[in-house]
Amino acid sequence: MNKIAFVAIASLAIAACGTQGNGATGVKALQDSTIKIHDEIMPQIAHFDRDAVKIDSILANLKNLKIAKADLDTNLTRKELGTLKANLESATDHMMDWMKGYNPDSTDVKYFETELQKVSDMKKIFDSVSKESQDKLKNF
Repeated sequence: MNKIAFVAIASLAIAACGTQGNGATGVKALQDSTIKIHDEIMPQIAHFDRDAVKIDSILANLKNLKIAKADLDTNLTRKELGTLKANLESATDHMMDWMKGYNPDSTDVKYFETELQKVSDMKKIFDSVSKESQDKLKNF
């Protein structure tokens, strides 16, 4: 009887350790994936900041640009560049807010699944804004 109880308890202990190990491994894998995506998009903030400064410069010099390019629609350009600058700032703010709320010390798999989804969605936004910026600023 003692041997059966010992085997049962040992089996439960081994199973519990195995579950914790897989949970910890799962958390680590999700955390690593989350940080990998973060690290891919974080450097884009510097580009977004430079593009915002470029937009400010373009908008400040629209009269001179109109002289150089008579066919330039300054109203449309002002509107498009204003929207682009807002999108650049929004993406950057989104990243900063996410980083403030991120808890790397969590051990909850669900938390990291949610954070991985958030950062994946943010990557899509960053990629979209980056493309928009390249397209709109290439002629300036």
